[in-house]
Amino acid sequence: MDENNSIDGFTTNPTLMAQAGVEDYLGFAEALLSKVKEKSISFEVFSDDLDEMYEQAIILRDLGENVSVKIPVTNTKGVPTYSLVERLSNQGVKL
Repeated sequence: MDENNSIDGFTTNPTLMAQAGVEDYLGFAEALLSKVKEKSISFEVFSDDLDEMYEQAIILRDLGENVSVKIPVTNTKGVPTYSLVERLSNQGVKL
């Protein structure tokens, strides 16, 4: 996938991945990153709890230099994630 110059990067969506039958999100991410080493790739946290979102974001960040982490603006209960985004940004997580 890195060889295709018409593609700048990739993004993932936990909902669509679940619909496609992906049960091991981290395993899927690691497998994808074994094929995509040079292009940017975004993975979204899937928890609804802000503390768990933080932990997932750190795990995803640590998968590779080319990884960006997607954080929803709110969780499903409408709780804003602004403070989480600021915390992760201050820690150098690519968002």
